[in-house]
Amino acid sequence: MNSEQSAAKDATVKDAAKGTPAMELVLAQPRGFCAGVDRAIEIVERALQVHGAPVYVRHEIVHNKFVVQDLRAKGAVFVKELEEIPANALVVFSAHGVSREVQDDAKARGFRIFDATCPLVTKVHVEVSKMRAAGLEVIMIGHAGHPEVEGTLGQSEQGMYLVETIEDVNQLQVADPQKLAFVTQTTLSVDDAAAVAQALRQRFPSIQEPKKSDICYATQNRQDAVKLMSQQCDLVLVVGSANSSNSNRLREVAARLGVSAYLIDGPEAIDPQWLIDKQHVGITAGASAPEVLVQDVVTRLKSLGAISVRTMDGLQEKVSFPLPKGLSAKTMP
Repeated sequence: MNSEQSAAKDATVKDAAKGTPAMELVLAQPRGFCAGVDRAIEIVERALQVHGAPVYVRHEIVHNKFVVQDLRAKGAVFVKELEEIPANALVVFSAHGVSREVQDDAKARGFRIFDATCPLVTKVHVEVSKMRAAGLEVIMIGHAGHPEVEGTLGQSEQGMYLVETIEDVNQLQVADPQKLAFVTQTTLSVDDAAAVAQALRQRFPSIQEPKKSDICYATQNRQDAVKLMSQQCDLVLVVGSANSSNSNRLREVAARLGVSAYLIDGPEAIDPQWLIDKQHVGITAGASAPEVLVQDVVTRLKSLGAISVRTMDGLQEKVSFPLPKGLSAKTMP
């Protein structure tokens, strides 16, 4: 679409809004960056400050185009596999975690390593190791192909299964139904994960599970906030990239409540047609999406007729995670 066509669409929206109540923007609380994402990004930035470019990052540090582009401009080099990294380089593992095989390979290649795995993902890795050491096979509830899932399944060479749906549970064949446990990807839909977990309990009554849910606090809080916001809005926009699991789940939560919902990378992705006859537009952001993008979306919507902005009451998250040794503030030059 060229600039003239874009301007015409914007004008159409403004014309359609005449005579209708002013459009209000409703911001979810909490939204955006979580402690694990903050920590992962800071690890890459500090590694660049301390050691200089390039710093190699296996996979995207977090799933957000804006963040990846910003770090790339500062000297980060994102790769899919360790084979792409030269000898003696500095390597950062992404927030999603890696398998034991990748960890061992990186050490064997002599890389200097900083692990940006979210501590809540590491918690799941530890759970898997303990379950396997206890002689249990482990079922993971998660999305096939997601880096976090690959890393968690890779904590054991065998005795691991992946299920995504209740149908997967019904078709699953295990070695011993009496010696099972399950864990969960940290960024799933809370409701979907609960349904699959219940199906596992019904099919395998002896199955063991973590003492505390594996779904991270930020995923839970953002989904709860969207549920509340959706009751007050007739359109929900989720700021986040298409490969972000937790961002996709936020859109799904709103859509399941009967609200029109779209996942957008930023303001340029907004279709003005979405706004026609909409009076209350809710905005949230996935845990890997920076607040600057939310504010850019607000600015864009104001240009399309939004009059007021209201932030919902909600939790004020105060979670933080320490940086690895060698990158803390005390070690900075």
